Amino acid sequence: MKNVFTLFTASLLLSLSLSTHAADVLTHKSIGLDLARDIAMEAVKACRKDGYHVSAVVVDRHGNLRASLRDDIASVYTLQIAQEKANIVIMTGVPSTQFREARSDIRPELNHIDGIIVMEGGLPIDSGGYRIGAVGVSGAPGGEKDEACAARALEAMTERLEFAE
Repeated sequence: MKNVFTLFTASLLLSLSLSTHAADVLTHKSIGLDLARDIAMEAVKACRKDGYHVSAVVVDRHGNLRASLRDDIASVYTLQIAQEKANIVIMTGVPSTQFREARSDIRPELNHIDGIIVMEGGLPIDSGGYRIGAVGVSGAPGGEKDEACAARALEAMTERLEFAE
């Protein structure tokens, strides 16, 4: 019985020791450059089909810029707005429209924070059960149109998102 107790105690201490250091090095999934670029391009092309000139920005799971495209005659300011729409998705974990509707009480305050804006047009990018980034679109006449272009871009990349490793 003493040997069983000693073995149990040793394994418990070992597991506690391992769990203490388990977070020293992290690995995570994030969006690659090629996929980010292709999602941004698909969003711009989707809006072009509807007659809108927009910018599309893709950020990784931490809000770092991965791809940024501005259509030929889209305003330069649409780049910033698109990135800020993607960033609010990263901050909140939900589509920007959903957050805007749920938290209109704090929207004015959040819109004063550098790098985010609470507007429609930002969607999460998920792959294999992981949030790997977000896409933001700006420049169409209404956030719901921006979001529709982002959604069509993600739909066009469904196969790549399902099989991304």
